[in-house]
Formats: sequence, C-alpha cells, structure tokens
Amino acid sequence: MVTNYRLGEITIYQTVKNYIEVLKPRESGLLTFIGVCAAIVAGNGYPPLNLLFLALVTILLASAGANGLTNYLDRDVDARMQRTRNRALPSKRIYPPEKVLPLTIGLVIVGLALAWQLHPLVLVADLIGTTAAVIWRKRITCVFPQGVLASCTPVLMGWFAIEPTFSWEIILLCLLIAVWLPLHVWSVMVANRDDYLGAGMSYFPMNIKVKEAVKVLLVFGLVLYAASMALYFIGGFGWLYLVLANLLGIMMVYGISRLVISGISQNAWRLYKLSAFPYLGLIFLTMCLDIWLLK
Repeated sequence: MVTNYRLGEITIYQTVKNYIEVLKPRESGLLTFIGVCAAIVAGNGYPPLNLLFLALVTILLASAGANGLTNYLDRDVDARMQRTRNRALPSKRIYPPEKVLPLTIGLVIVGLALAWQLHPLVLVADLIGTTAAVIWRKRITCVFPQGVLASCTPVLMGWFAIEPTFSWEIILLCLLIAVWLPLHVWSVMVANRDDYLGAGMSYFPMNIKVKEAVKVLLVFGLVLYAASMALYFIGGFGWLYLVLANLLGIMMVYGISRLVISGISQNAWRLYKLSAFPYLGLIFLTMCLDIWLLK
C-alpha cells in the first residue's frame, strides 16, 4: 500500500511538472520580470503596490498562457528537432496534446480579464501580444513584426498599468526589445543550424551562410548598445545605469564579435545564453536600482 501511494504521488508530481513545463516557466518568468521592472520605471521607482502586484499577476498569467499556446501549436516542429523533441508535448508525456488547451486558454482569458481591470490600454497590449505570439511560430516564424510585438507586450502592459500614456521612454524600451530579440532568436538558430535545417526550416538565418548571418547579428548588437545609451539620456538615469549598461553592452558586442571571428556554434550558444537574463534581465534591473538608489 505504501508503494502504491508513493507511485501515485510521483505520478501526480510528474503530471503537474509536465503541465508547468508547457507554460515555459523560465521564459514566462523573464517576461514577467521585465514587465514589472517597466512598471517600476513608469512609477518613478514607487508605483502603487496594489497596481504593481496586479500587473505582476496579469503579466505572468498572460505570458504563461501565450507560451503554452505556442508550445501546443509548435509541437509537430518540436518533434522533428533534437533540441526540443523531449519537451512534454512532442515526447507525448502529455497526450493527447489537446489536454493542455483548457489550462492555456484559461490563463489567456484570466489574463485578459485582469488586464481590463488595470486599464484598457493594458488589455489592448495583451490582445495584440497574444495574437502575435500565436502567429509567431516556428513553422512561419518571423521576428519582425510578430515576434517583436509579442516580446514588447509585457513591457507595455507593465508601463500602461502605471502610466497609461506613450512617451519616448517607453518607445525606447520597446526599441531595446526589438533589437534584442533577433540577437536572442537568431543566435540559438545559428548554434543549432543543422537541427533547424533538418526540421525543414530554411528562413533567415538558415538561408545564408553562417559567416554572413553573424555579421547581421553584429549590426543588431551595435544598435542594441546605442538604444541602451539613448535610454540613459531620455530616461534621465544616473551613473549606475550608465556604468552597468555600458558593461552589458560591451559584453554583448564582444560576444558577437567572437562569433563573427570564429564562426563556431559554441560561441553562438554562449551568445544566446548571455542575451537572456544576464543581459535583458540585468539591464531592466539596473534601471530600477538606479531609480531607487540615485533618485
């Protein structure tokens, strides 16, 4: 009896783990983090805590729901790739795959309802972002504009929850995301080039030689650096942001330069890992720390 109980307990744990995996907790967590940071910046460091908490929950649910839907829609492509075939849906740890739809669609609906409670502009951003995320899938992937819209959504939701107006600051934050995203996506594609080609994906950067593709990444890296510096002047940040944004920007440009010189896929993978939390997460955290400590 004890053994059966233990087996049942493990099964429940594994099932819950599988469903959480479908929601891409790391990616959803990063998107929620930068969205909350945008809310803090919009509130000049001290937004109302009730709005900040509601924005956090809304962005988390919306991001998890959208990520879950894209995982469901991409399951056949994921099954053809070495890197992703062991995920919960392509490996059939959840089968049939339609079993995830009540959870993912439910999260999207709850996220939209909470977004409406925050502000109509938050709802609009959520609707556009979720639609773009569903369209932006591996089989028809396009960084511009669908991917950019989906990735900017958490920042827009966080900003509009506290400051429901457009400004140069939020435009530059979205520009930062817009030039960061190709670096993040294309670097992982370069690192796993054979895997993507084997799955039948022949769009950029798969449709040109690696040597030429990584030169494009260098251009985006320089633009990313410039955008982060523009935020220093437009956002009125202090020396802390200036120093750390410079360090992070130099790290990114250096990482891309190594890739351009070597053309080694291992360097592309390092760039992919660097671009996630070490860069994007830290630069948004730096904005908040700069406001808290220097204003």
